[in-house]
Amino acid sequence: MPPLPRSLWRSTFGLVALVSLGFALSALVIGFVVYEVAHEALEEQLDHRIAAETRALLAEHGRGGVDELARTIHQREAASSGDSLAYRLVDRTGQTLAGSLDTPVPVEPGYLEHLVDNHGERVSQALTTALADGSRLVVAADRAALNETDETILAITAIAFAAMLLIGIAGAWTVGSVTRARLRKIDAAAQAIIDGDLSRRMPLDGSGSEFDRVSATLNRMLERIAALLDNLRQVSSDVAHDLRTPLTRLNNRLDEALSTTDEADRQLAIEAALADSRELLDLFAALLRISEVEALAVRRHFSEVALDALLDELVDAYLPDIEASGHRLQSEIEAGVVVSGDRRLLRQLVANLLDNALRHTPVGTTIRVRLKAIGDHATITIGDDGPGVAANELPRLFQRFARSERSRHTEGSGLGLALVAAIATAHRGRVSAASNGGFSVTAELPCIVNVALRV
Repeated sequence: MPPLPRSLWRSTFGLVALVSLGFALSALVIGFVVYEVAHEALEEQLDHRIAAETRALLAEHGRGGVDELARTIHQREAASSGDSLAYRLVDRTGQTLAGSLDTPVPVEPGYLEHLVDNHGERVSQALTTALADGSRLVVAADRAALNETDETILAITAIAFAAMLLIGIAGAWTVGSVTRARLRKIDAAAQAIIDGDLSRRMPLDGSGSEFDRVSATLNRMLERIAALLDNLRQVSSDVAHDLRTPLTRLNNRLDEALSTTDEADRQLAIEAALADSRELLDLFAALLRISEVEALAVRRHFSEVALDALLDELVDAYLPDIEASGHRLQSEIEAGVVVSGDRRLLRQLVANLLDNALRHTPVGTTIRVRLKAIGDHATITIGDDGPGVAANELPRLFQRFARSERSRHTEGSGLGLALVAAIATAHRGRVSAASNGGFSVTAELPCIVNVALRV
């Protein structure tokens, strides 16, 4: 018989079949152990019974000799039941003195496990005892019950082995069929995605099984990939749209520098072109920074960051500029709030929000900084009581190059809030904007612990 292919034993059917075979072999081994233990116990029980009867008969022999022993044997056989012991007493010449046991009398004294009768039909377990006058006493017990017990145990073991093997094969086939059916669905969905149907997702049956959990994980991965692809398409579109104006302006500056004959005008045109090129470089640097953060590789370097200390530091750093610009700054920072993250990125998040508030609000505006731990999340809110943003503009403020109508005539590329959103997402958080009597942005981040609770 050729060996089965190795791939069979690596399949679900093969693995379950191997486990079932192991259980079946275990049942077989246990059956044989039970057989041996039971057989030996019954053997000992028969030996003990024969030995006890022999001692009793020898006591009768001691009181009255061979005649008393023969009379006792006749009495025992007359009163015997179907499962009683059998006896035979012979003299030194081999002549039967008493007993109906139809077997040869062993010459050597001692136990004999298989004493066959003269017809070759009945097998007994016997003890032969030599008496002082040369006669020999044989006490035997029928082994039929012991043999039946042995056969029953062996039959039960064989049946259990066969049943477990058949049930195991049936179970392996069933498990293999169910597994293959689920994997075919997952494979079909994967093939559809490979062929370009990016909206396809792994099937779920709502059972919460291992297949459902794997499918749900794969679906989250596909959602992430789809979001990145959408983001890439959006970036490409935004770059093509939003860079047209600064590139056109740069081109015009250079044309002007080439066409003018006035040295002072040429110098001004070159300086303006340099300023435009620096703006473009800053723009591309910001785009690359956002892409780097969105790739989530920054998570590998996360550590504990005390947000209260970080915000206190930024408030102190921005206070002179805010006051110099005619704004007011208020802060409400809860102590002991710790998150897992990148301190440099979290500093960038808060700094961008403070820069926005400072750049896009009029003189006299109050800027508010608040840090608060709510449950297992820390919330950072940077708000102001300025003119705010139109409600219909709020949903798109965190997209690249998105700017409200009020801020179109101020400096900026429309990437500050996009970077804020990317940083929050990288920290497994989220951002939201509100405009109600001013404008505010809230970043909600998972909180490791409130240090005040550690003490």
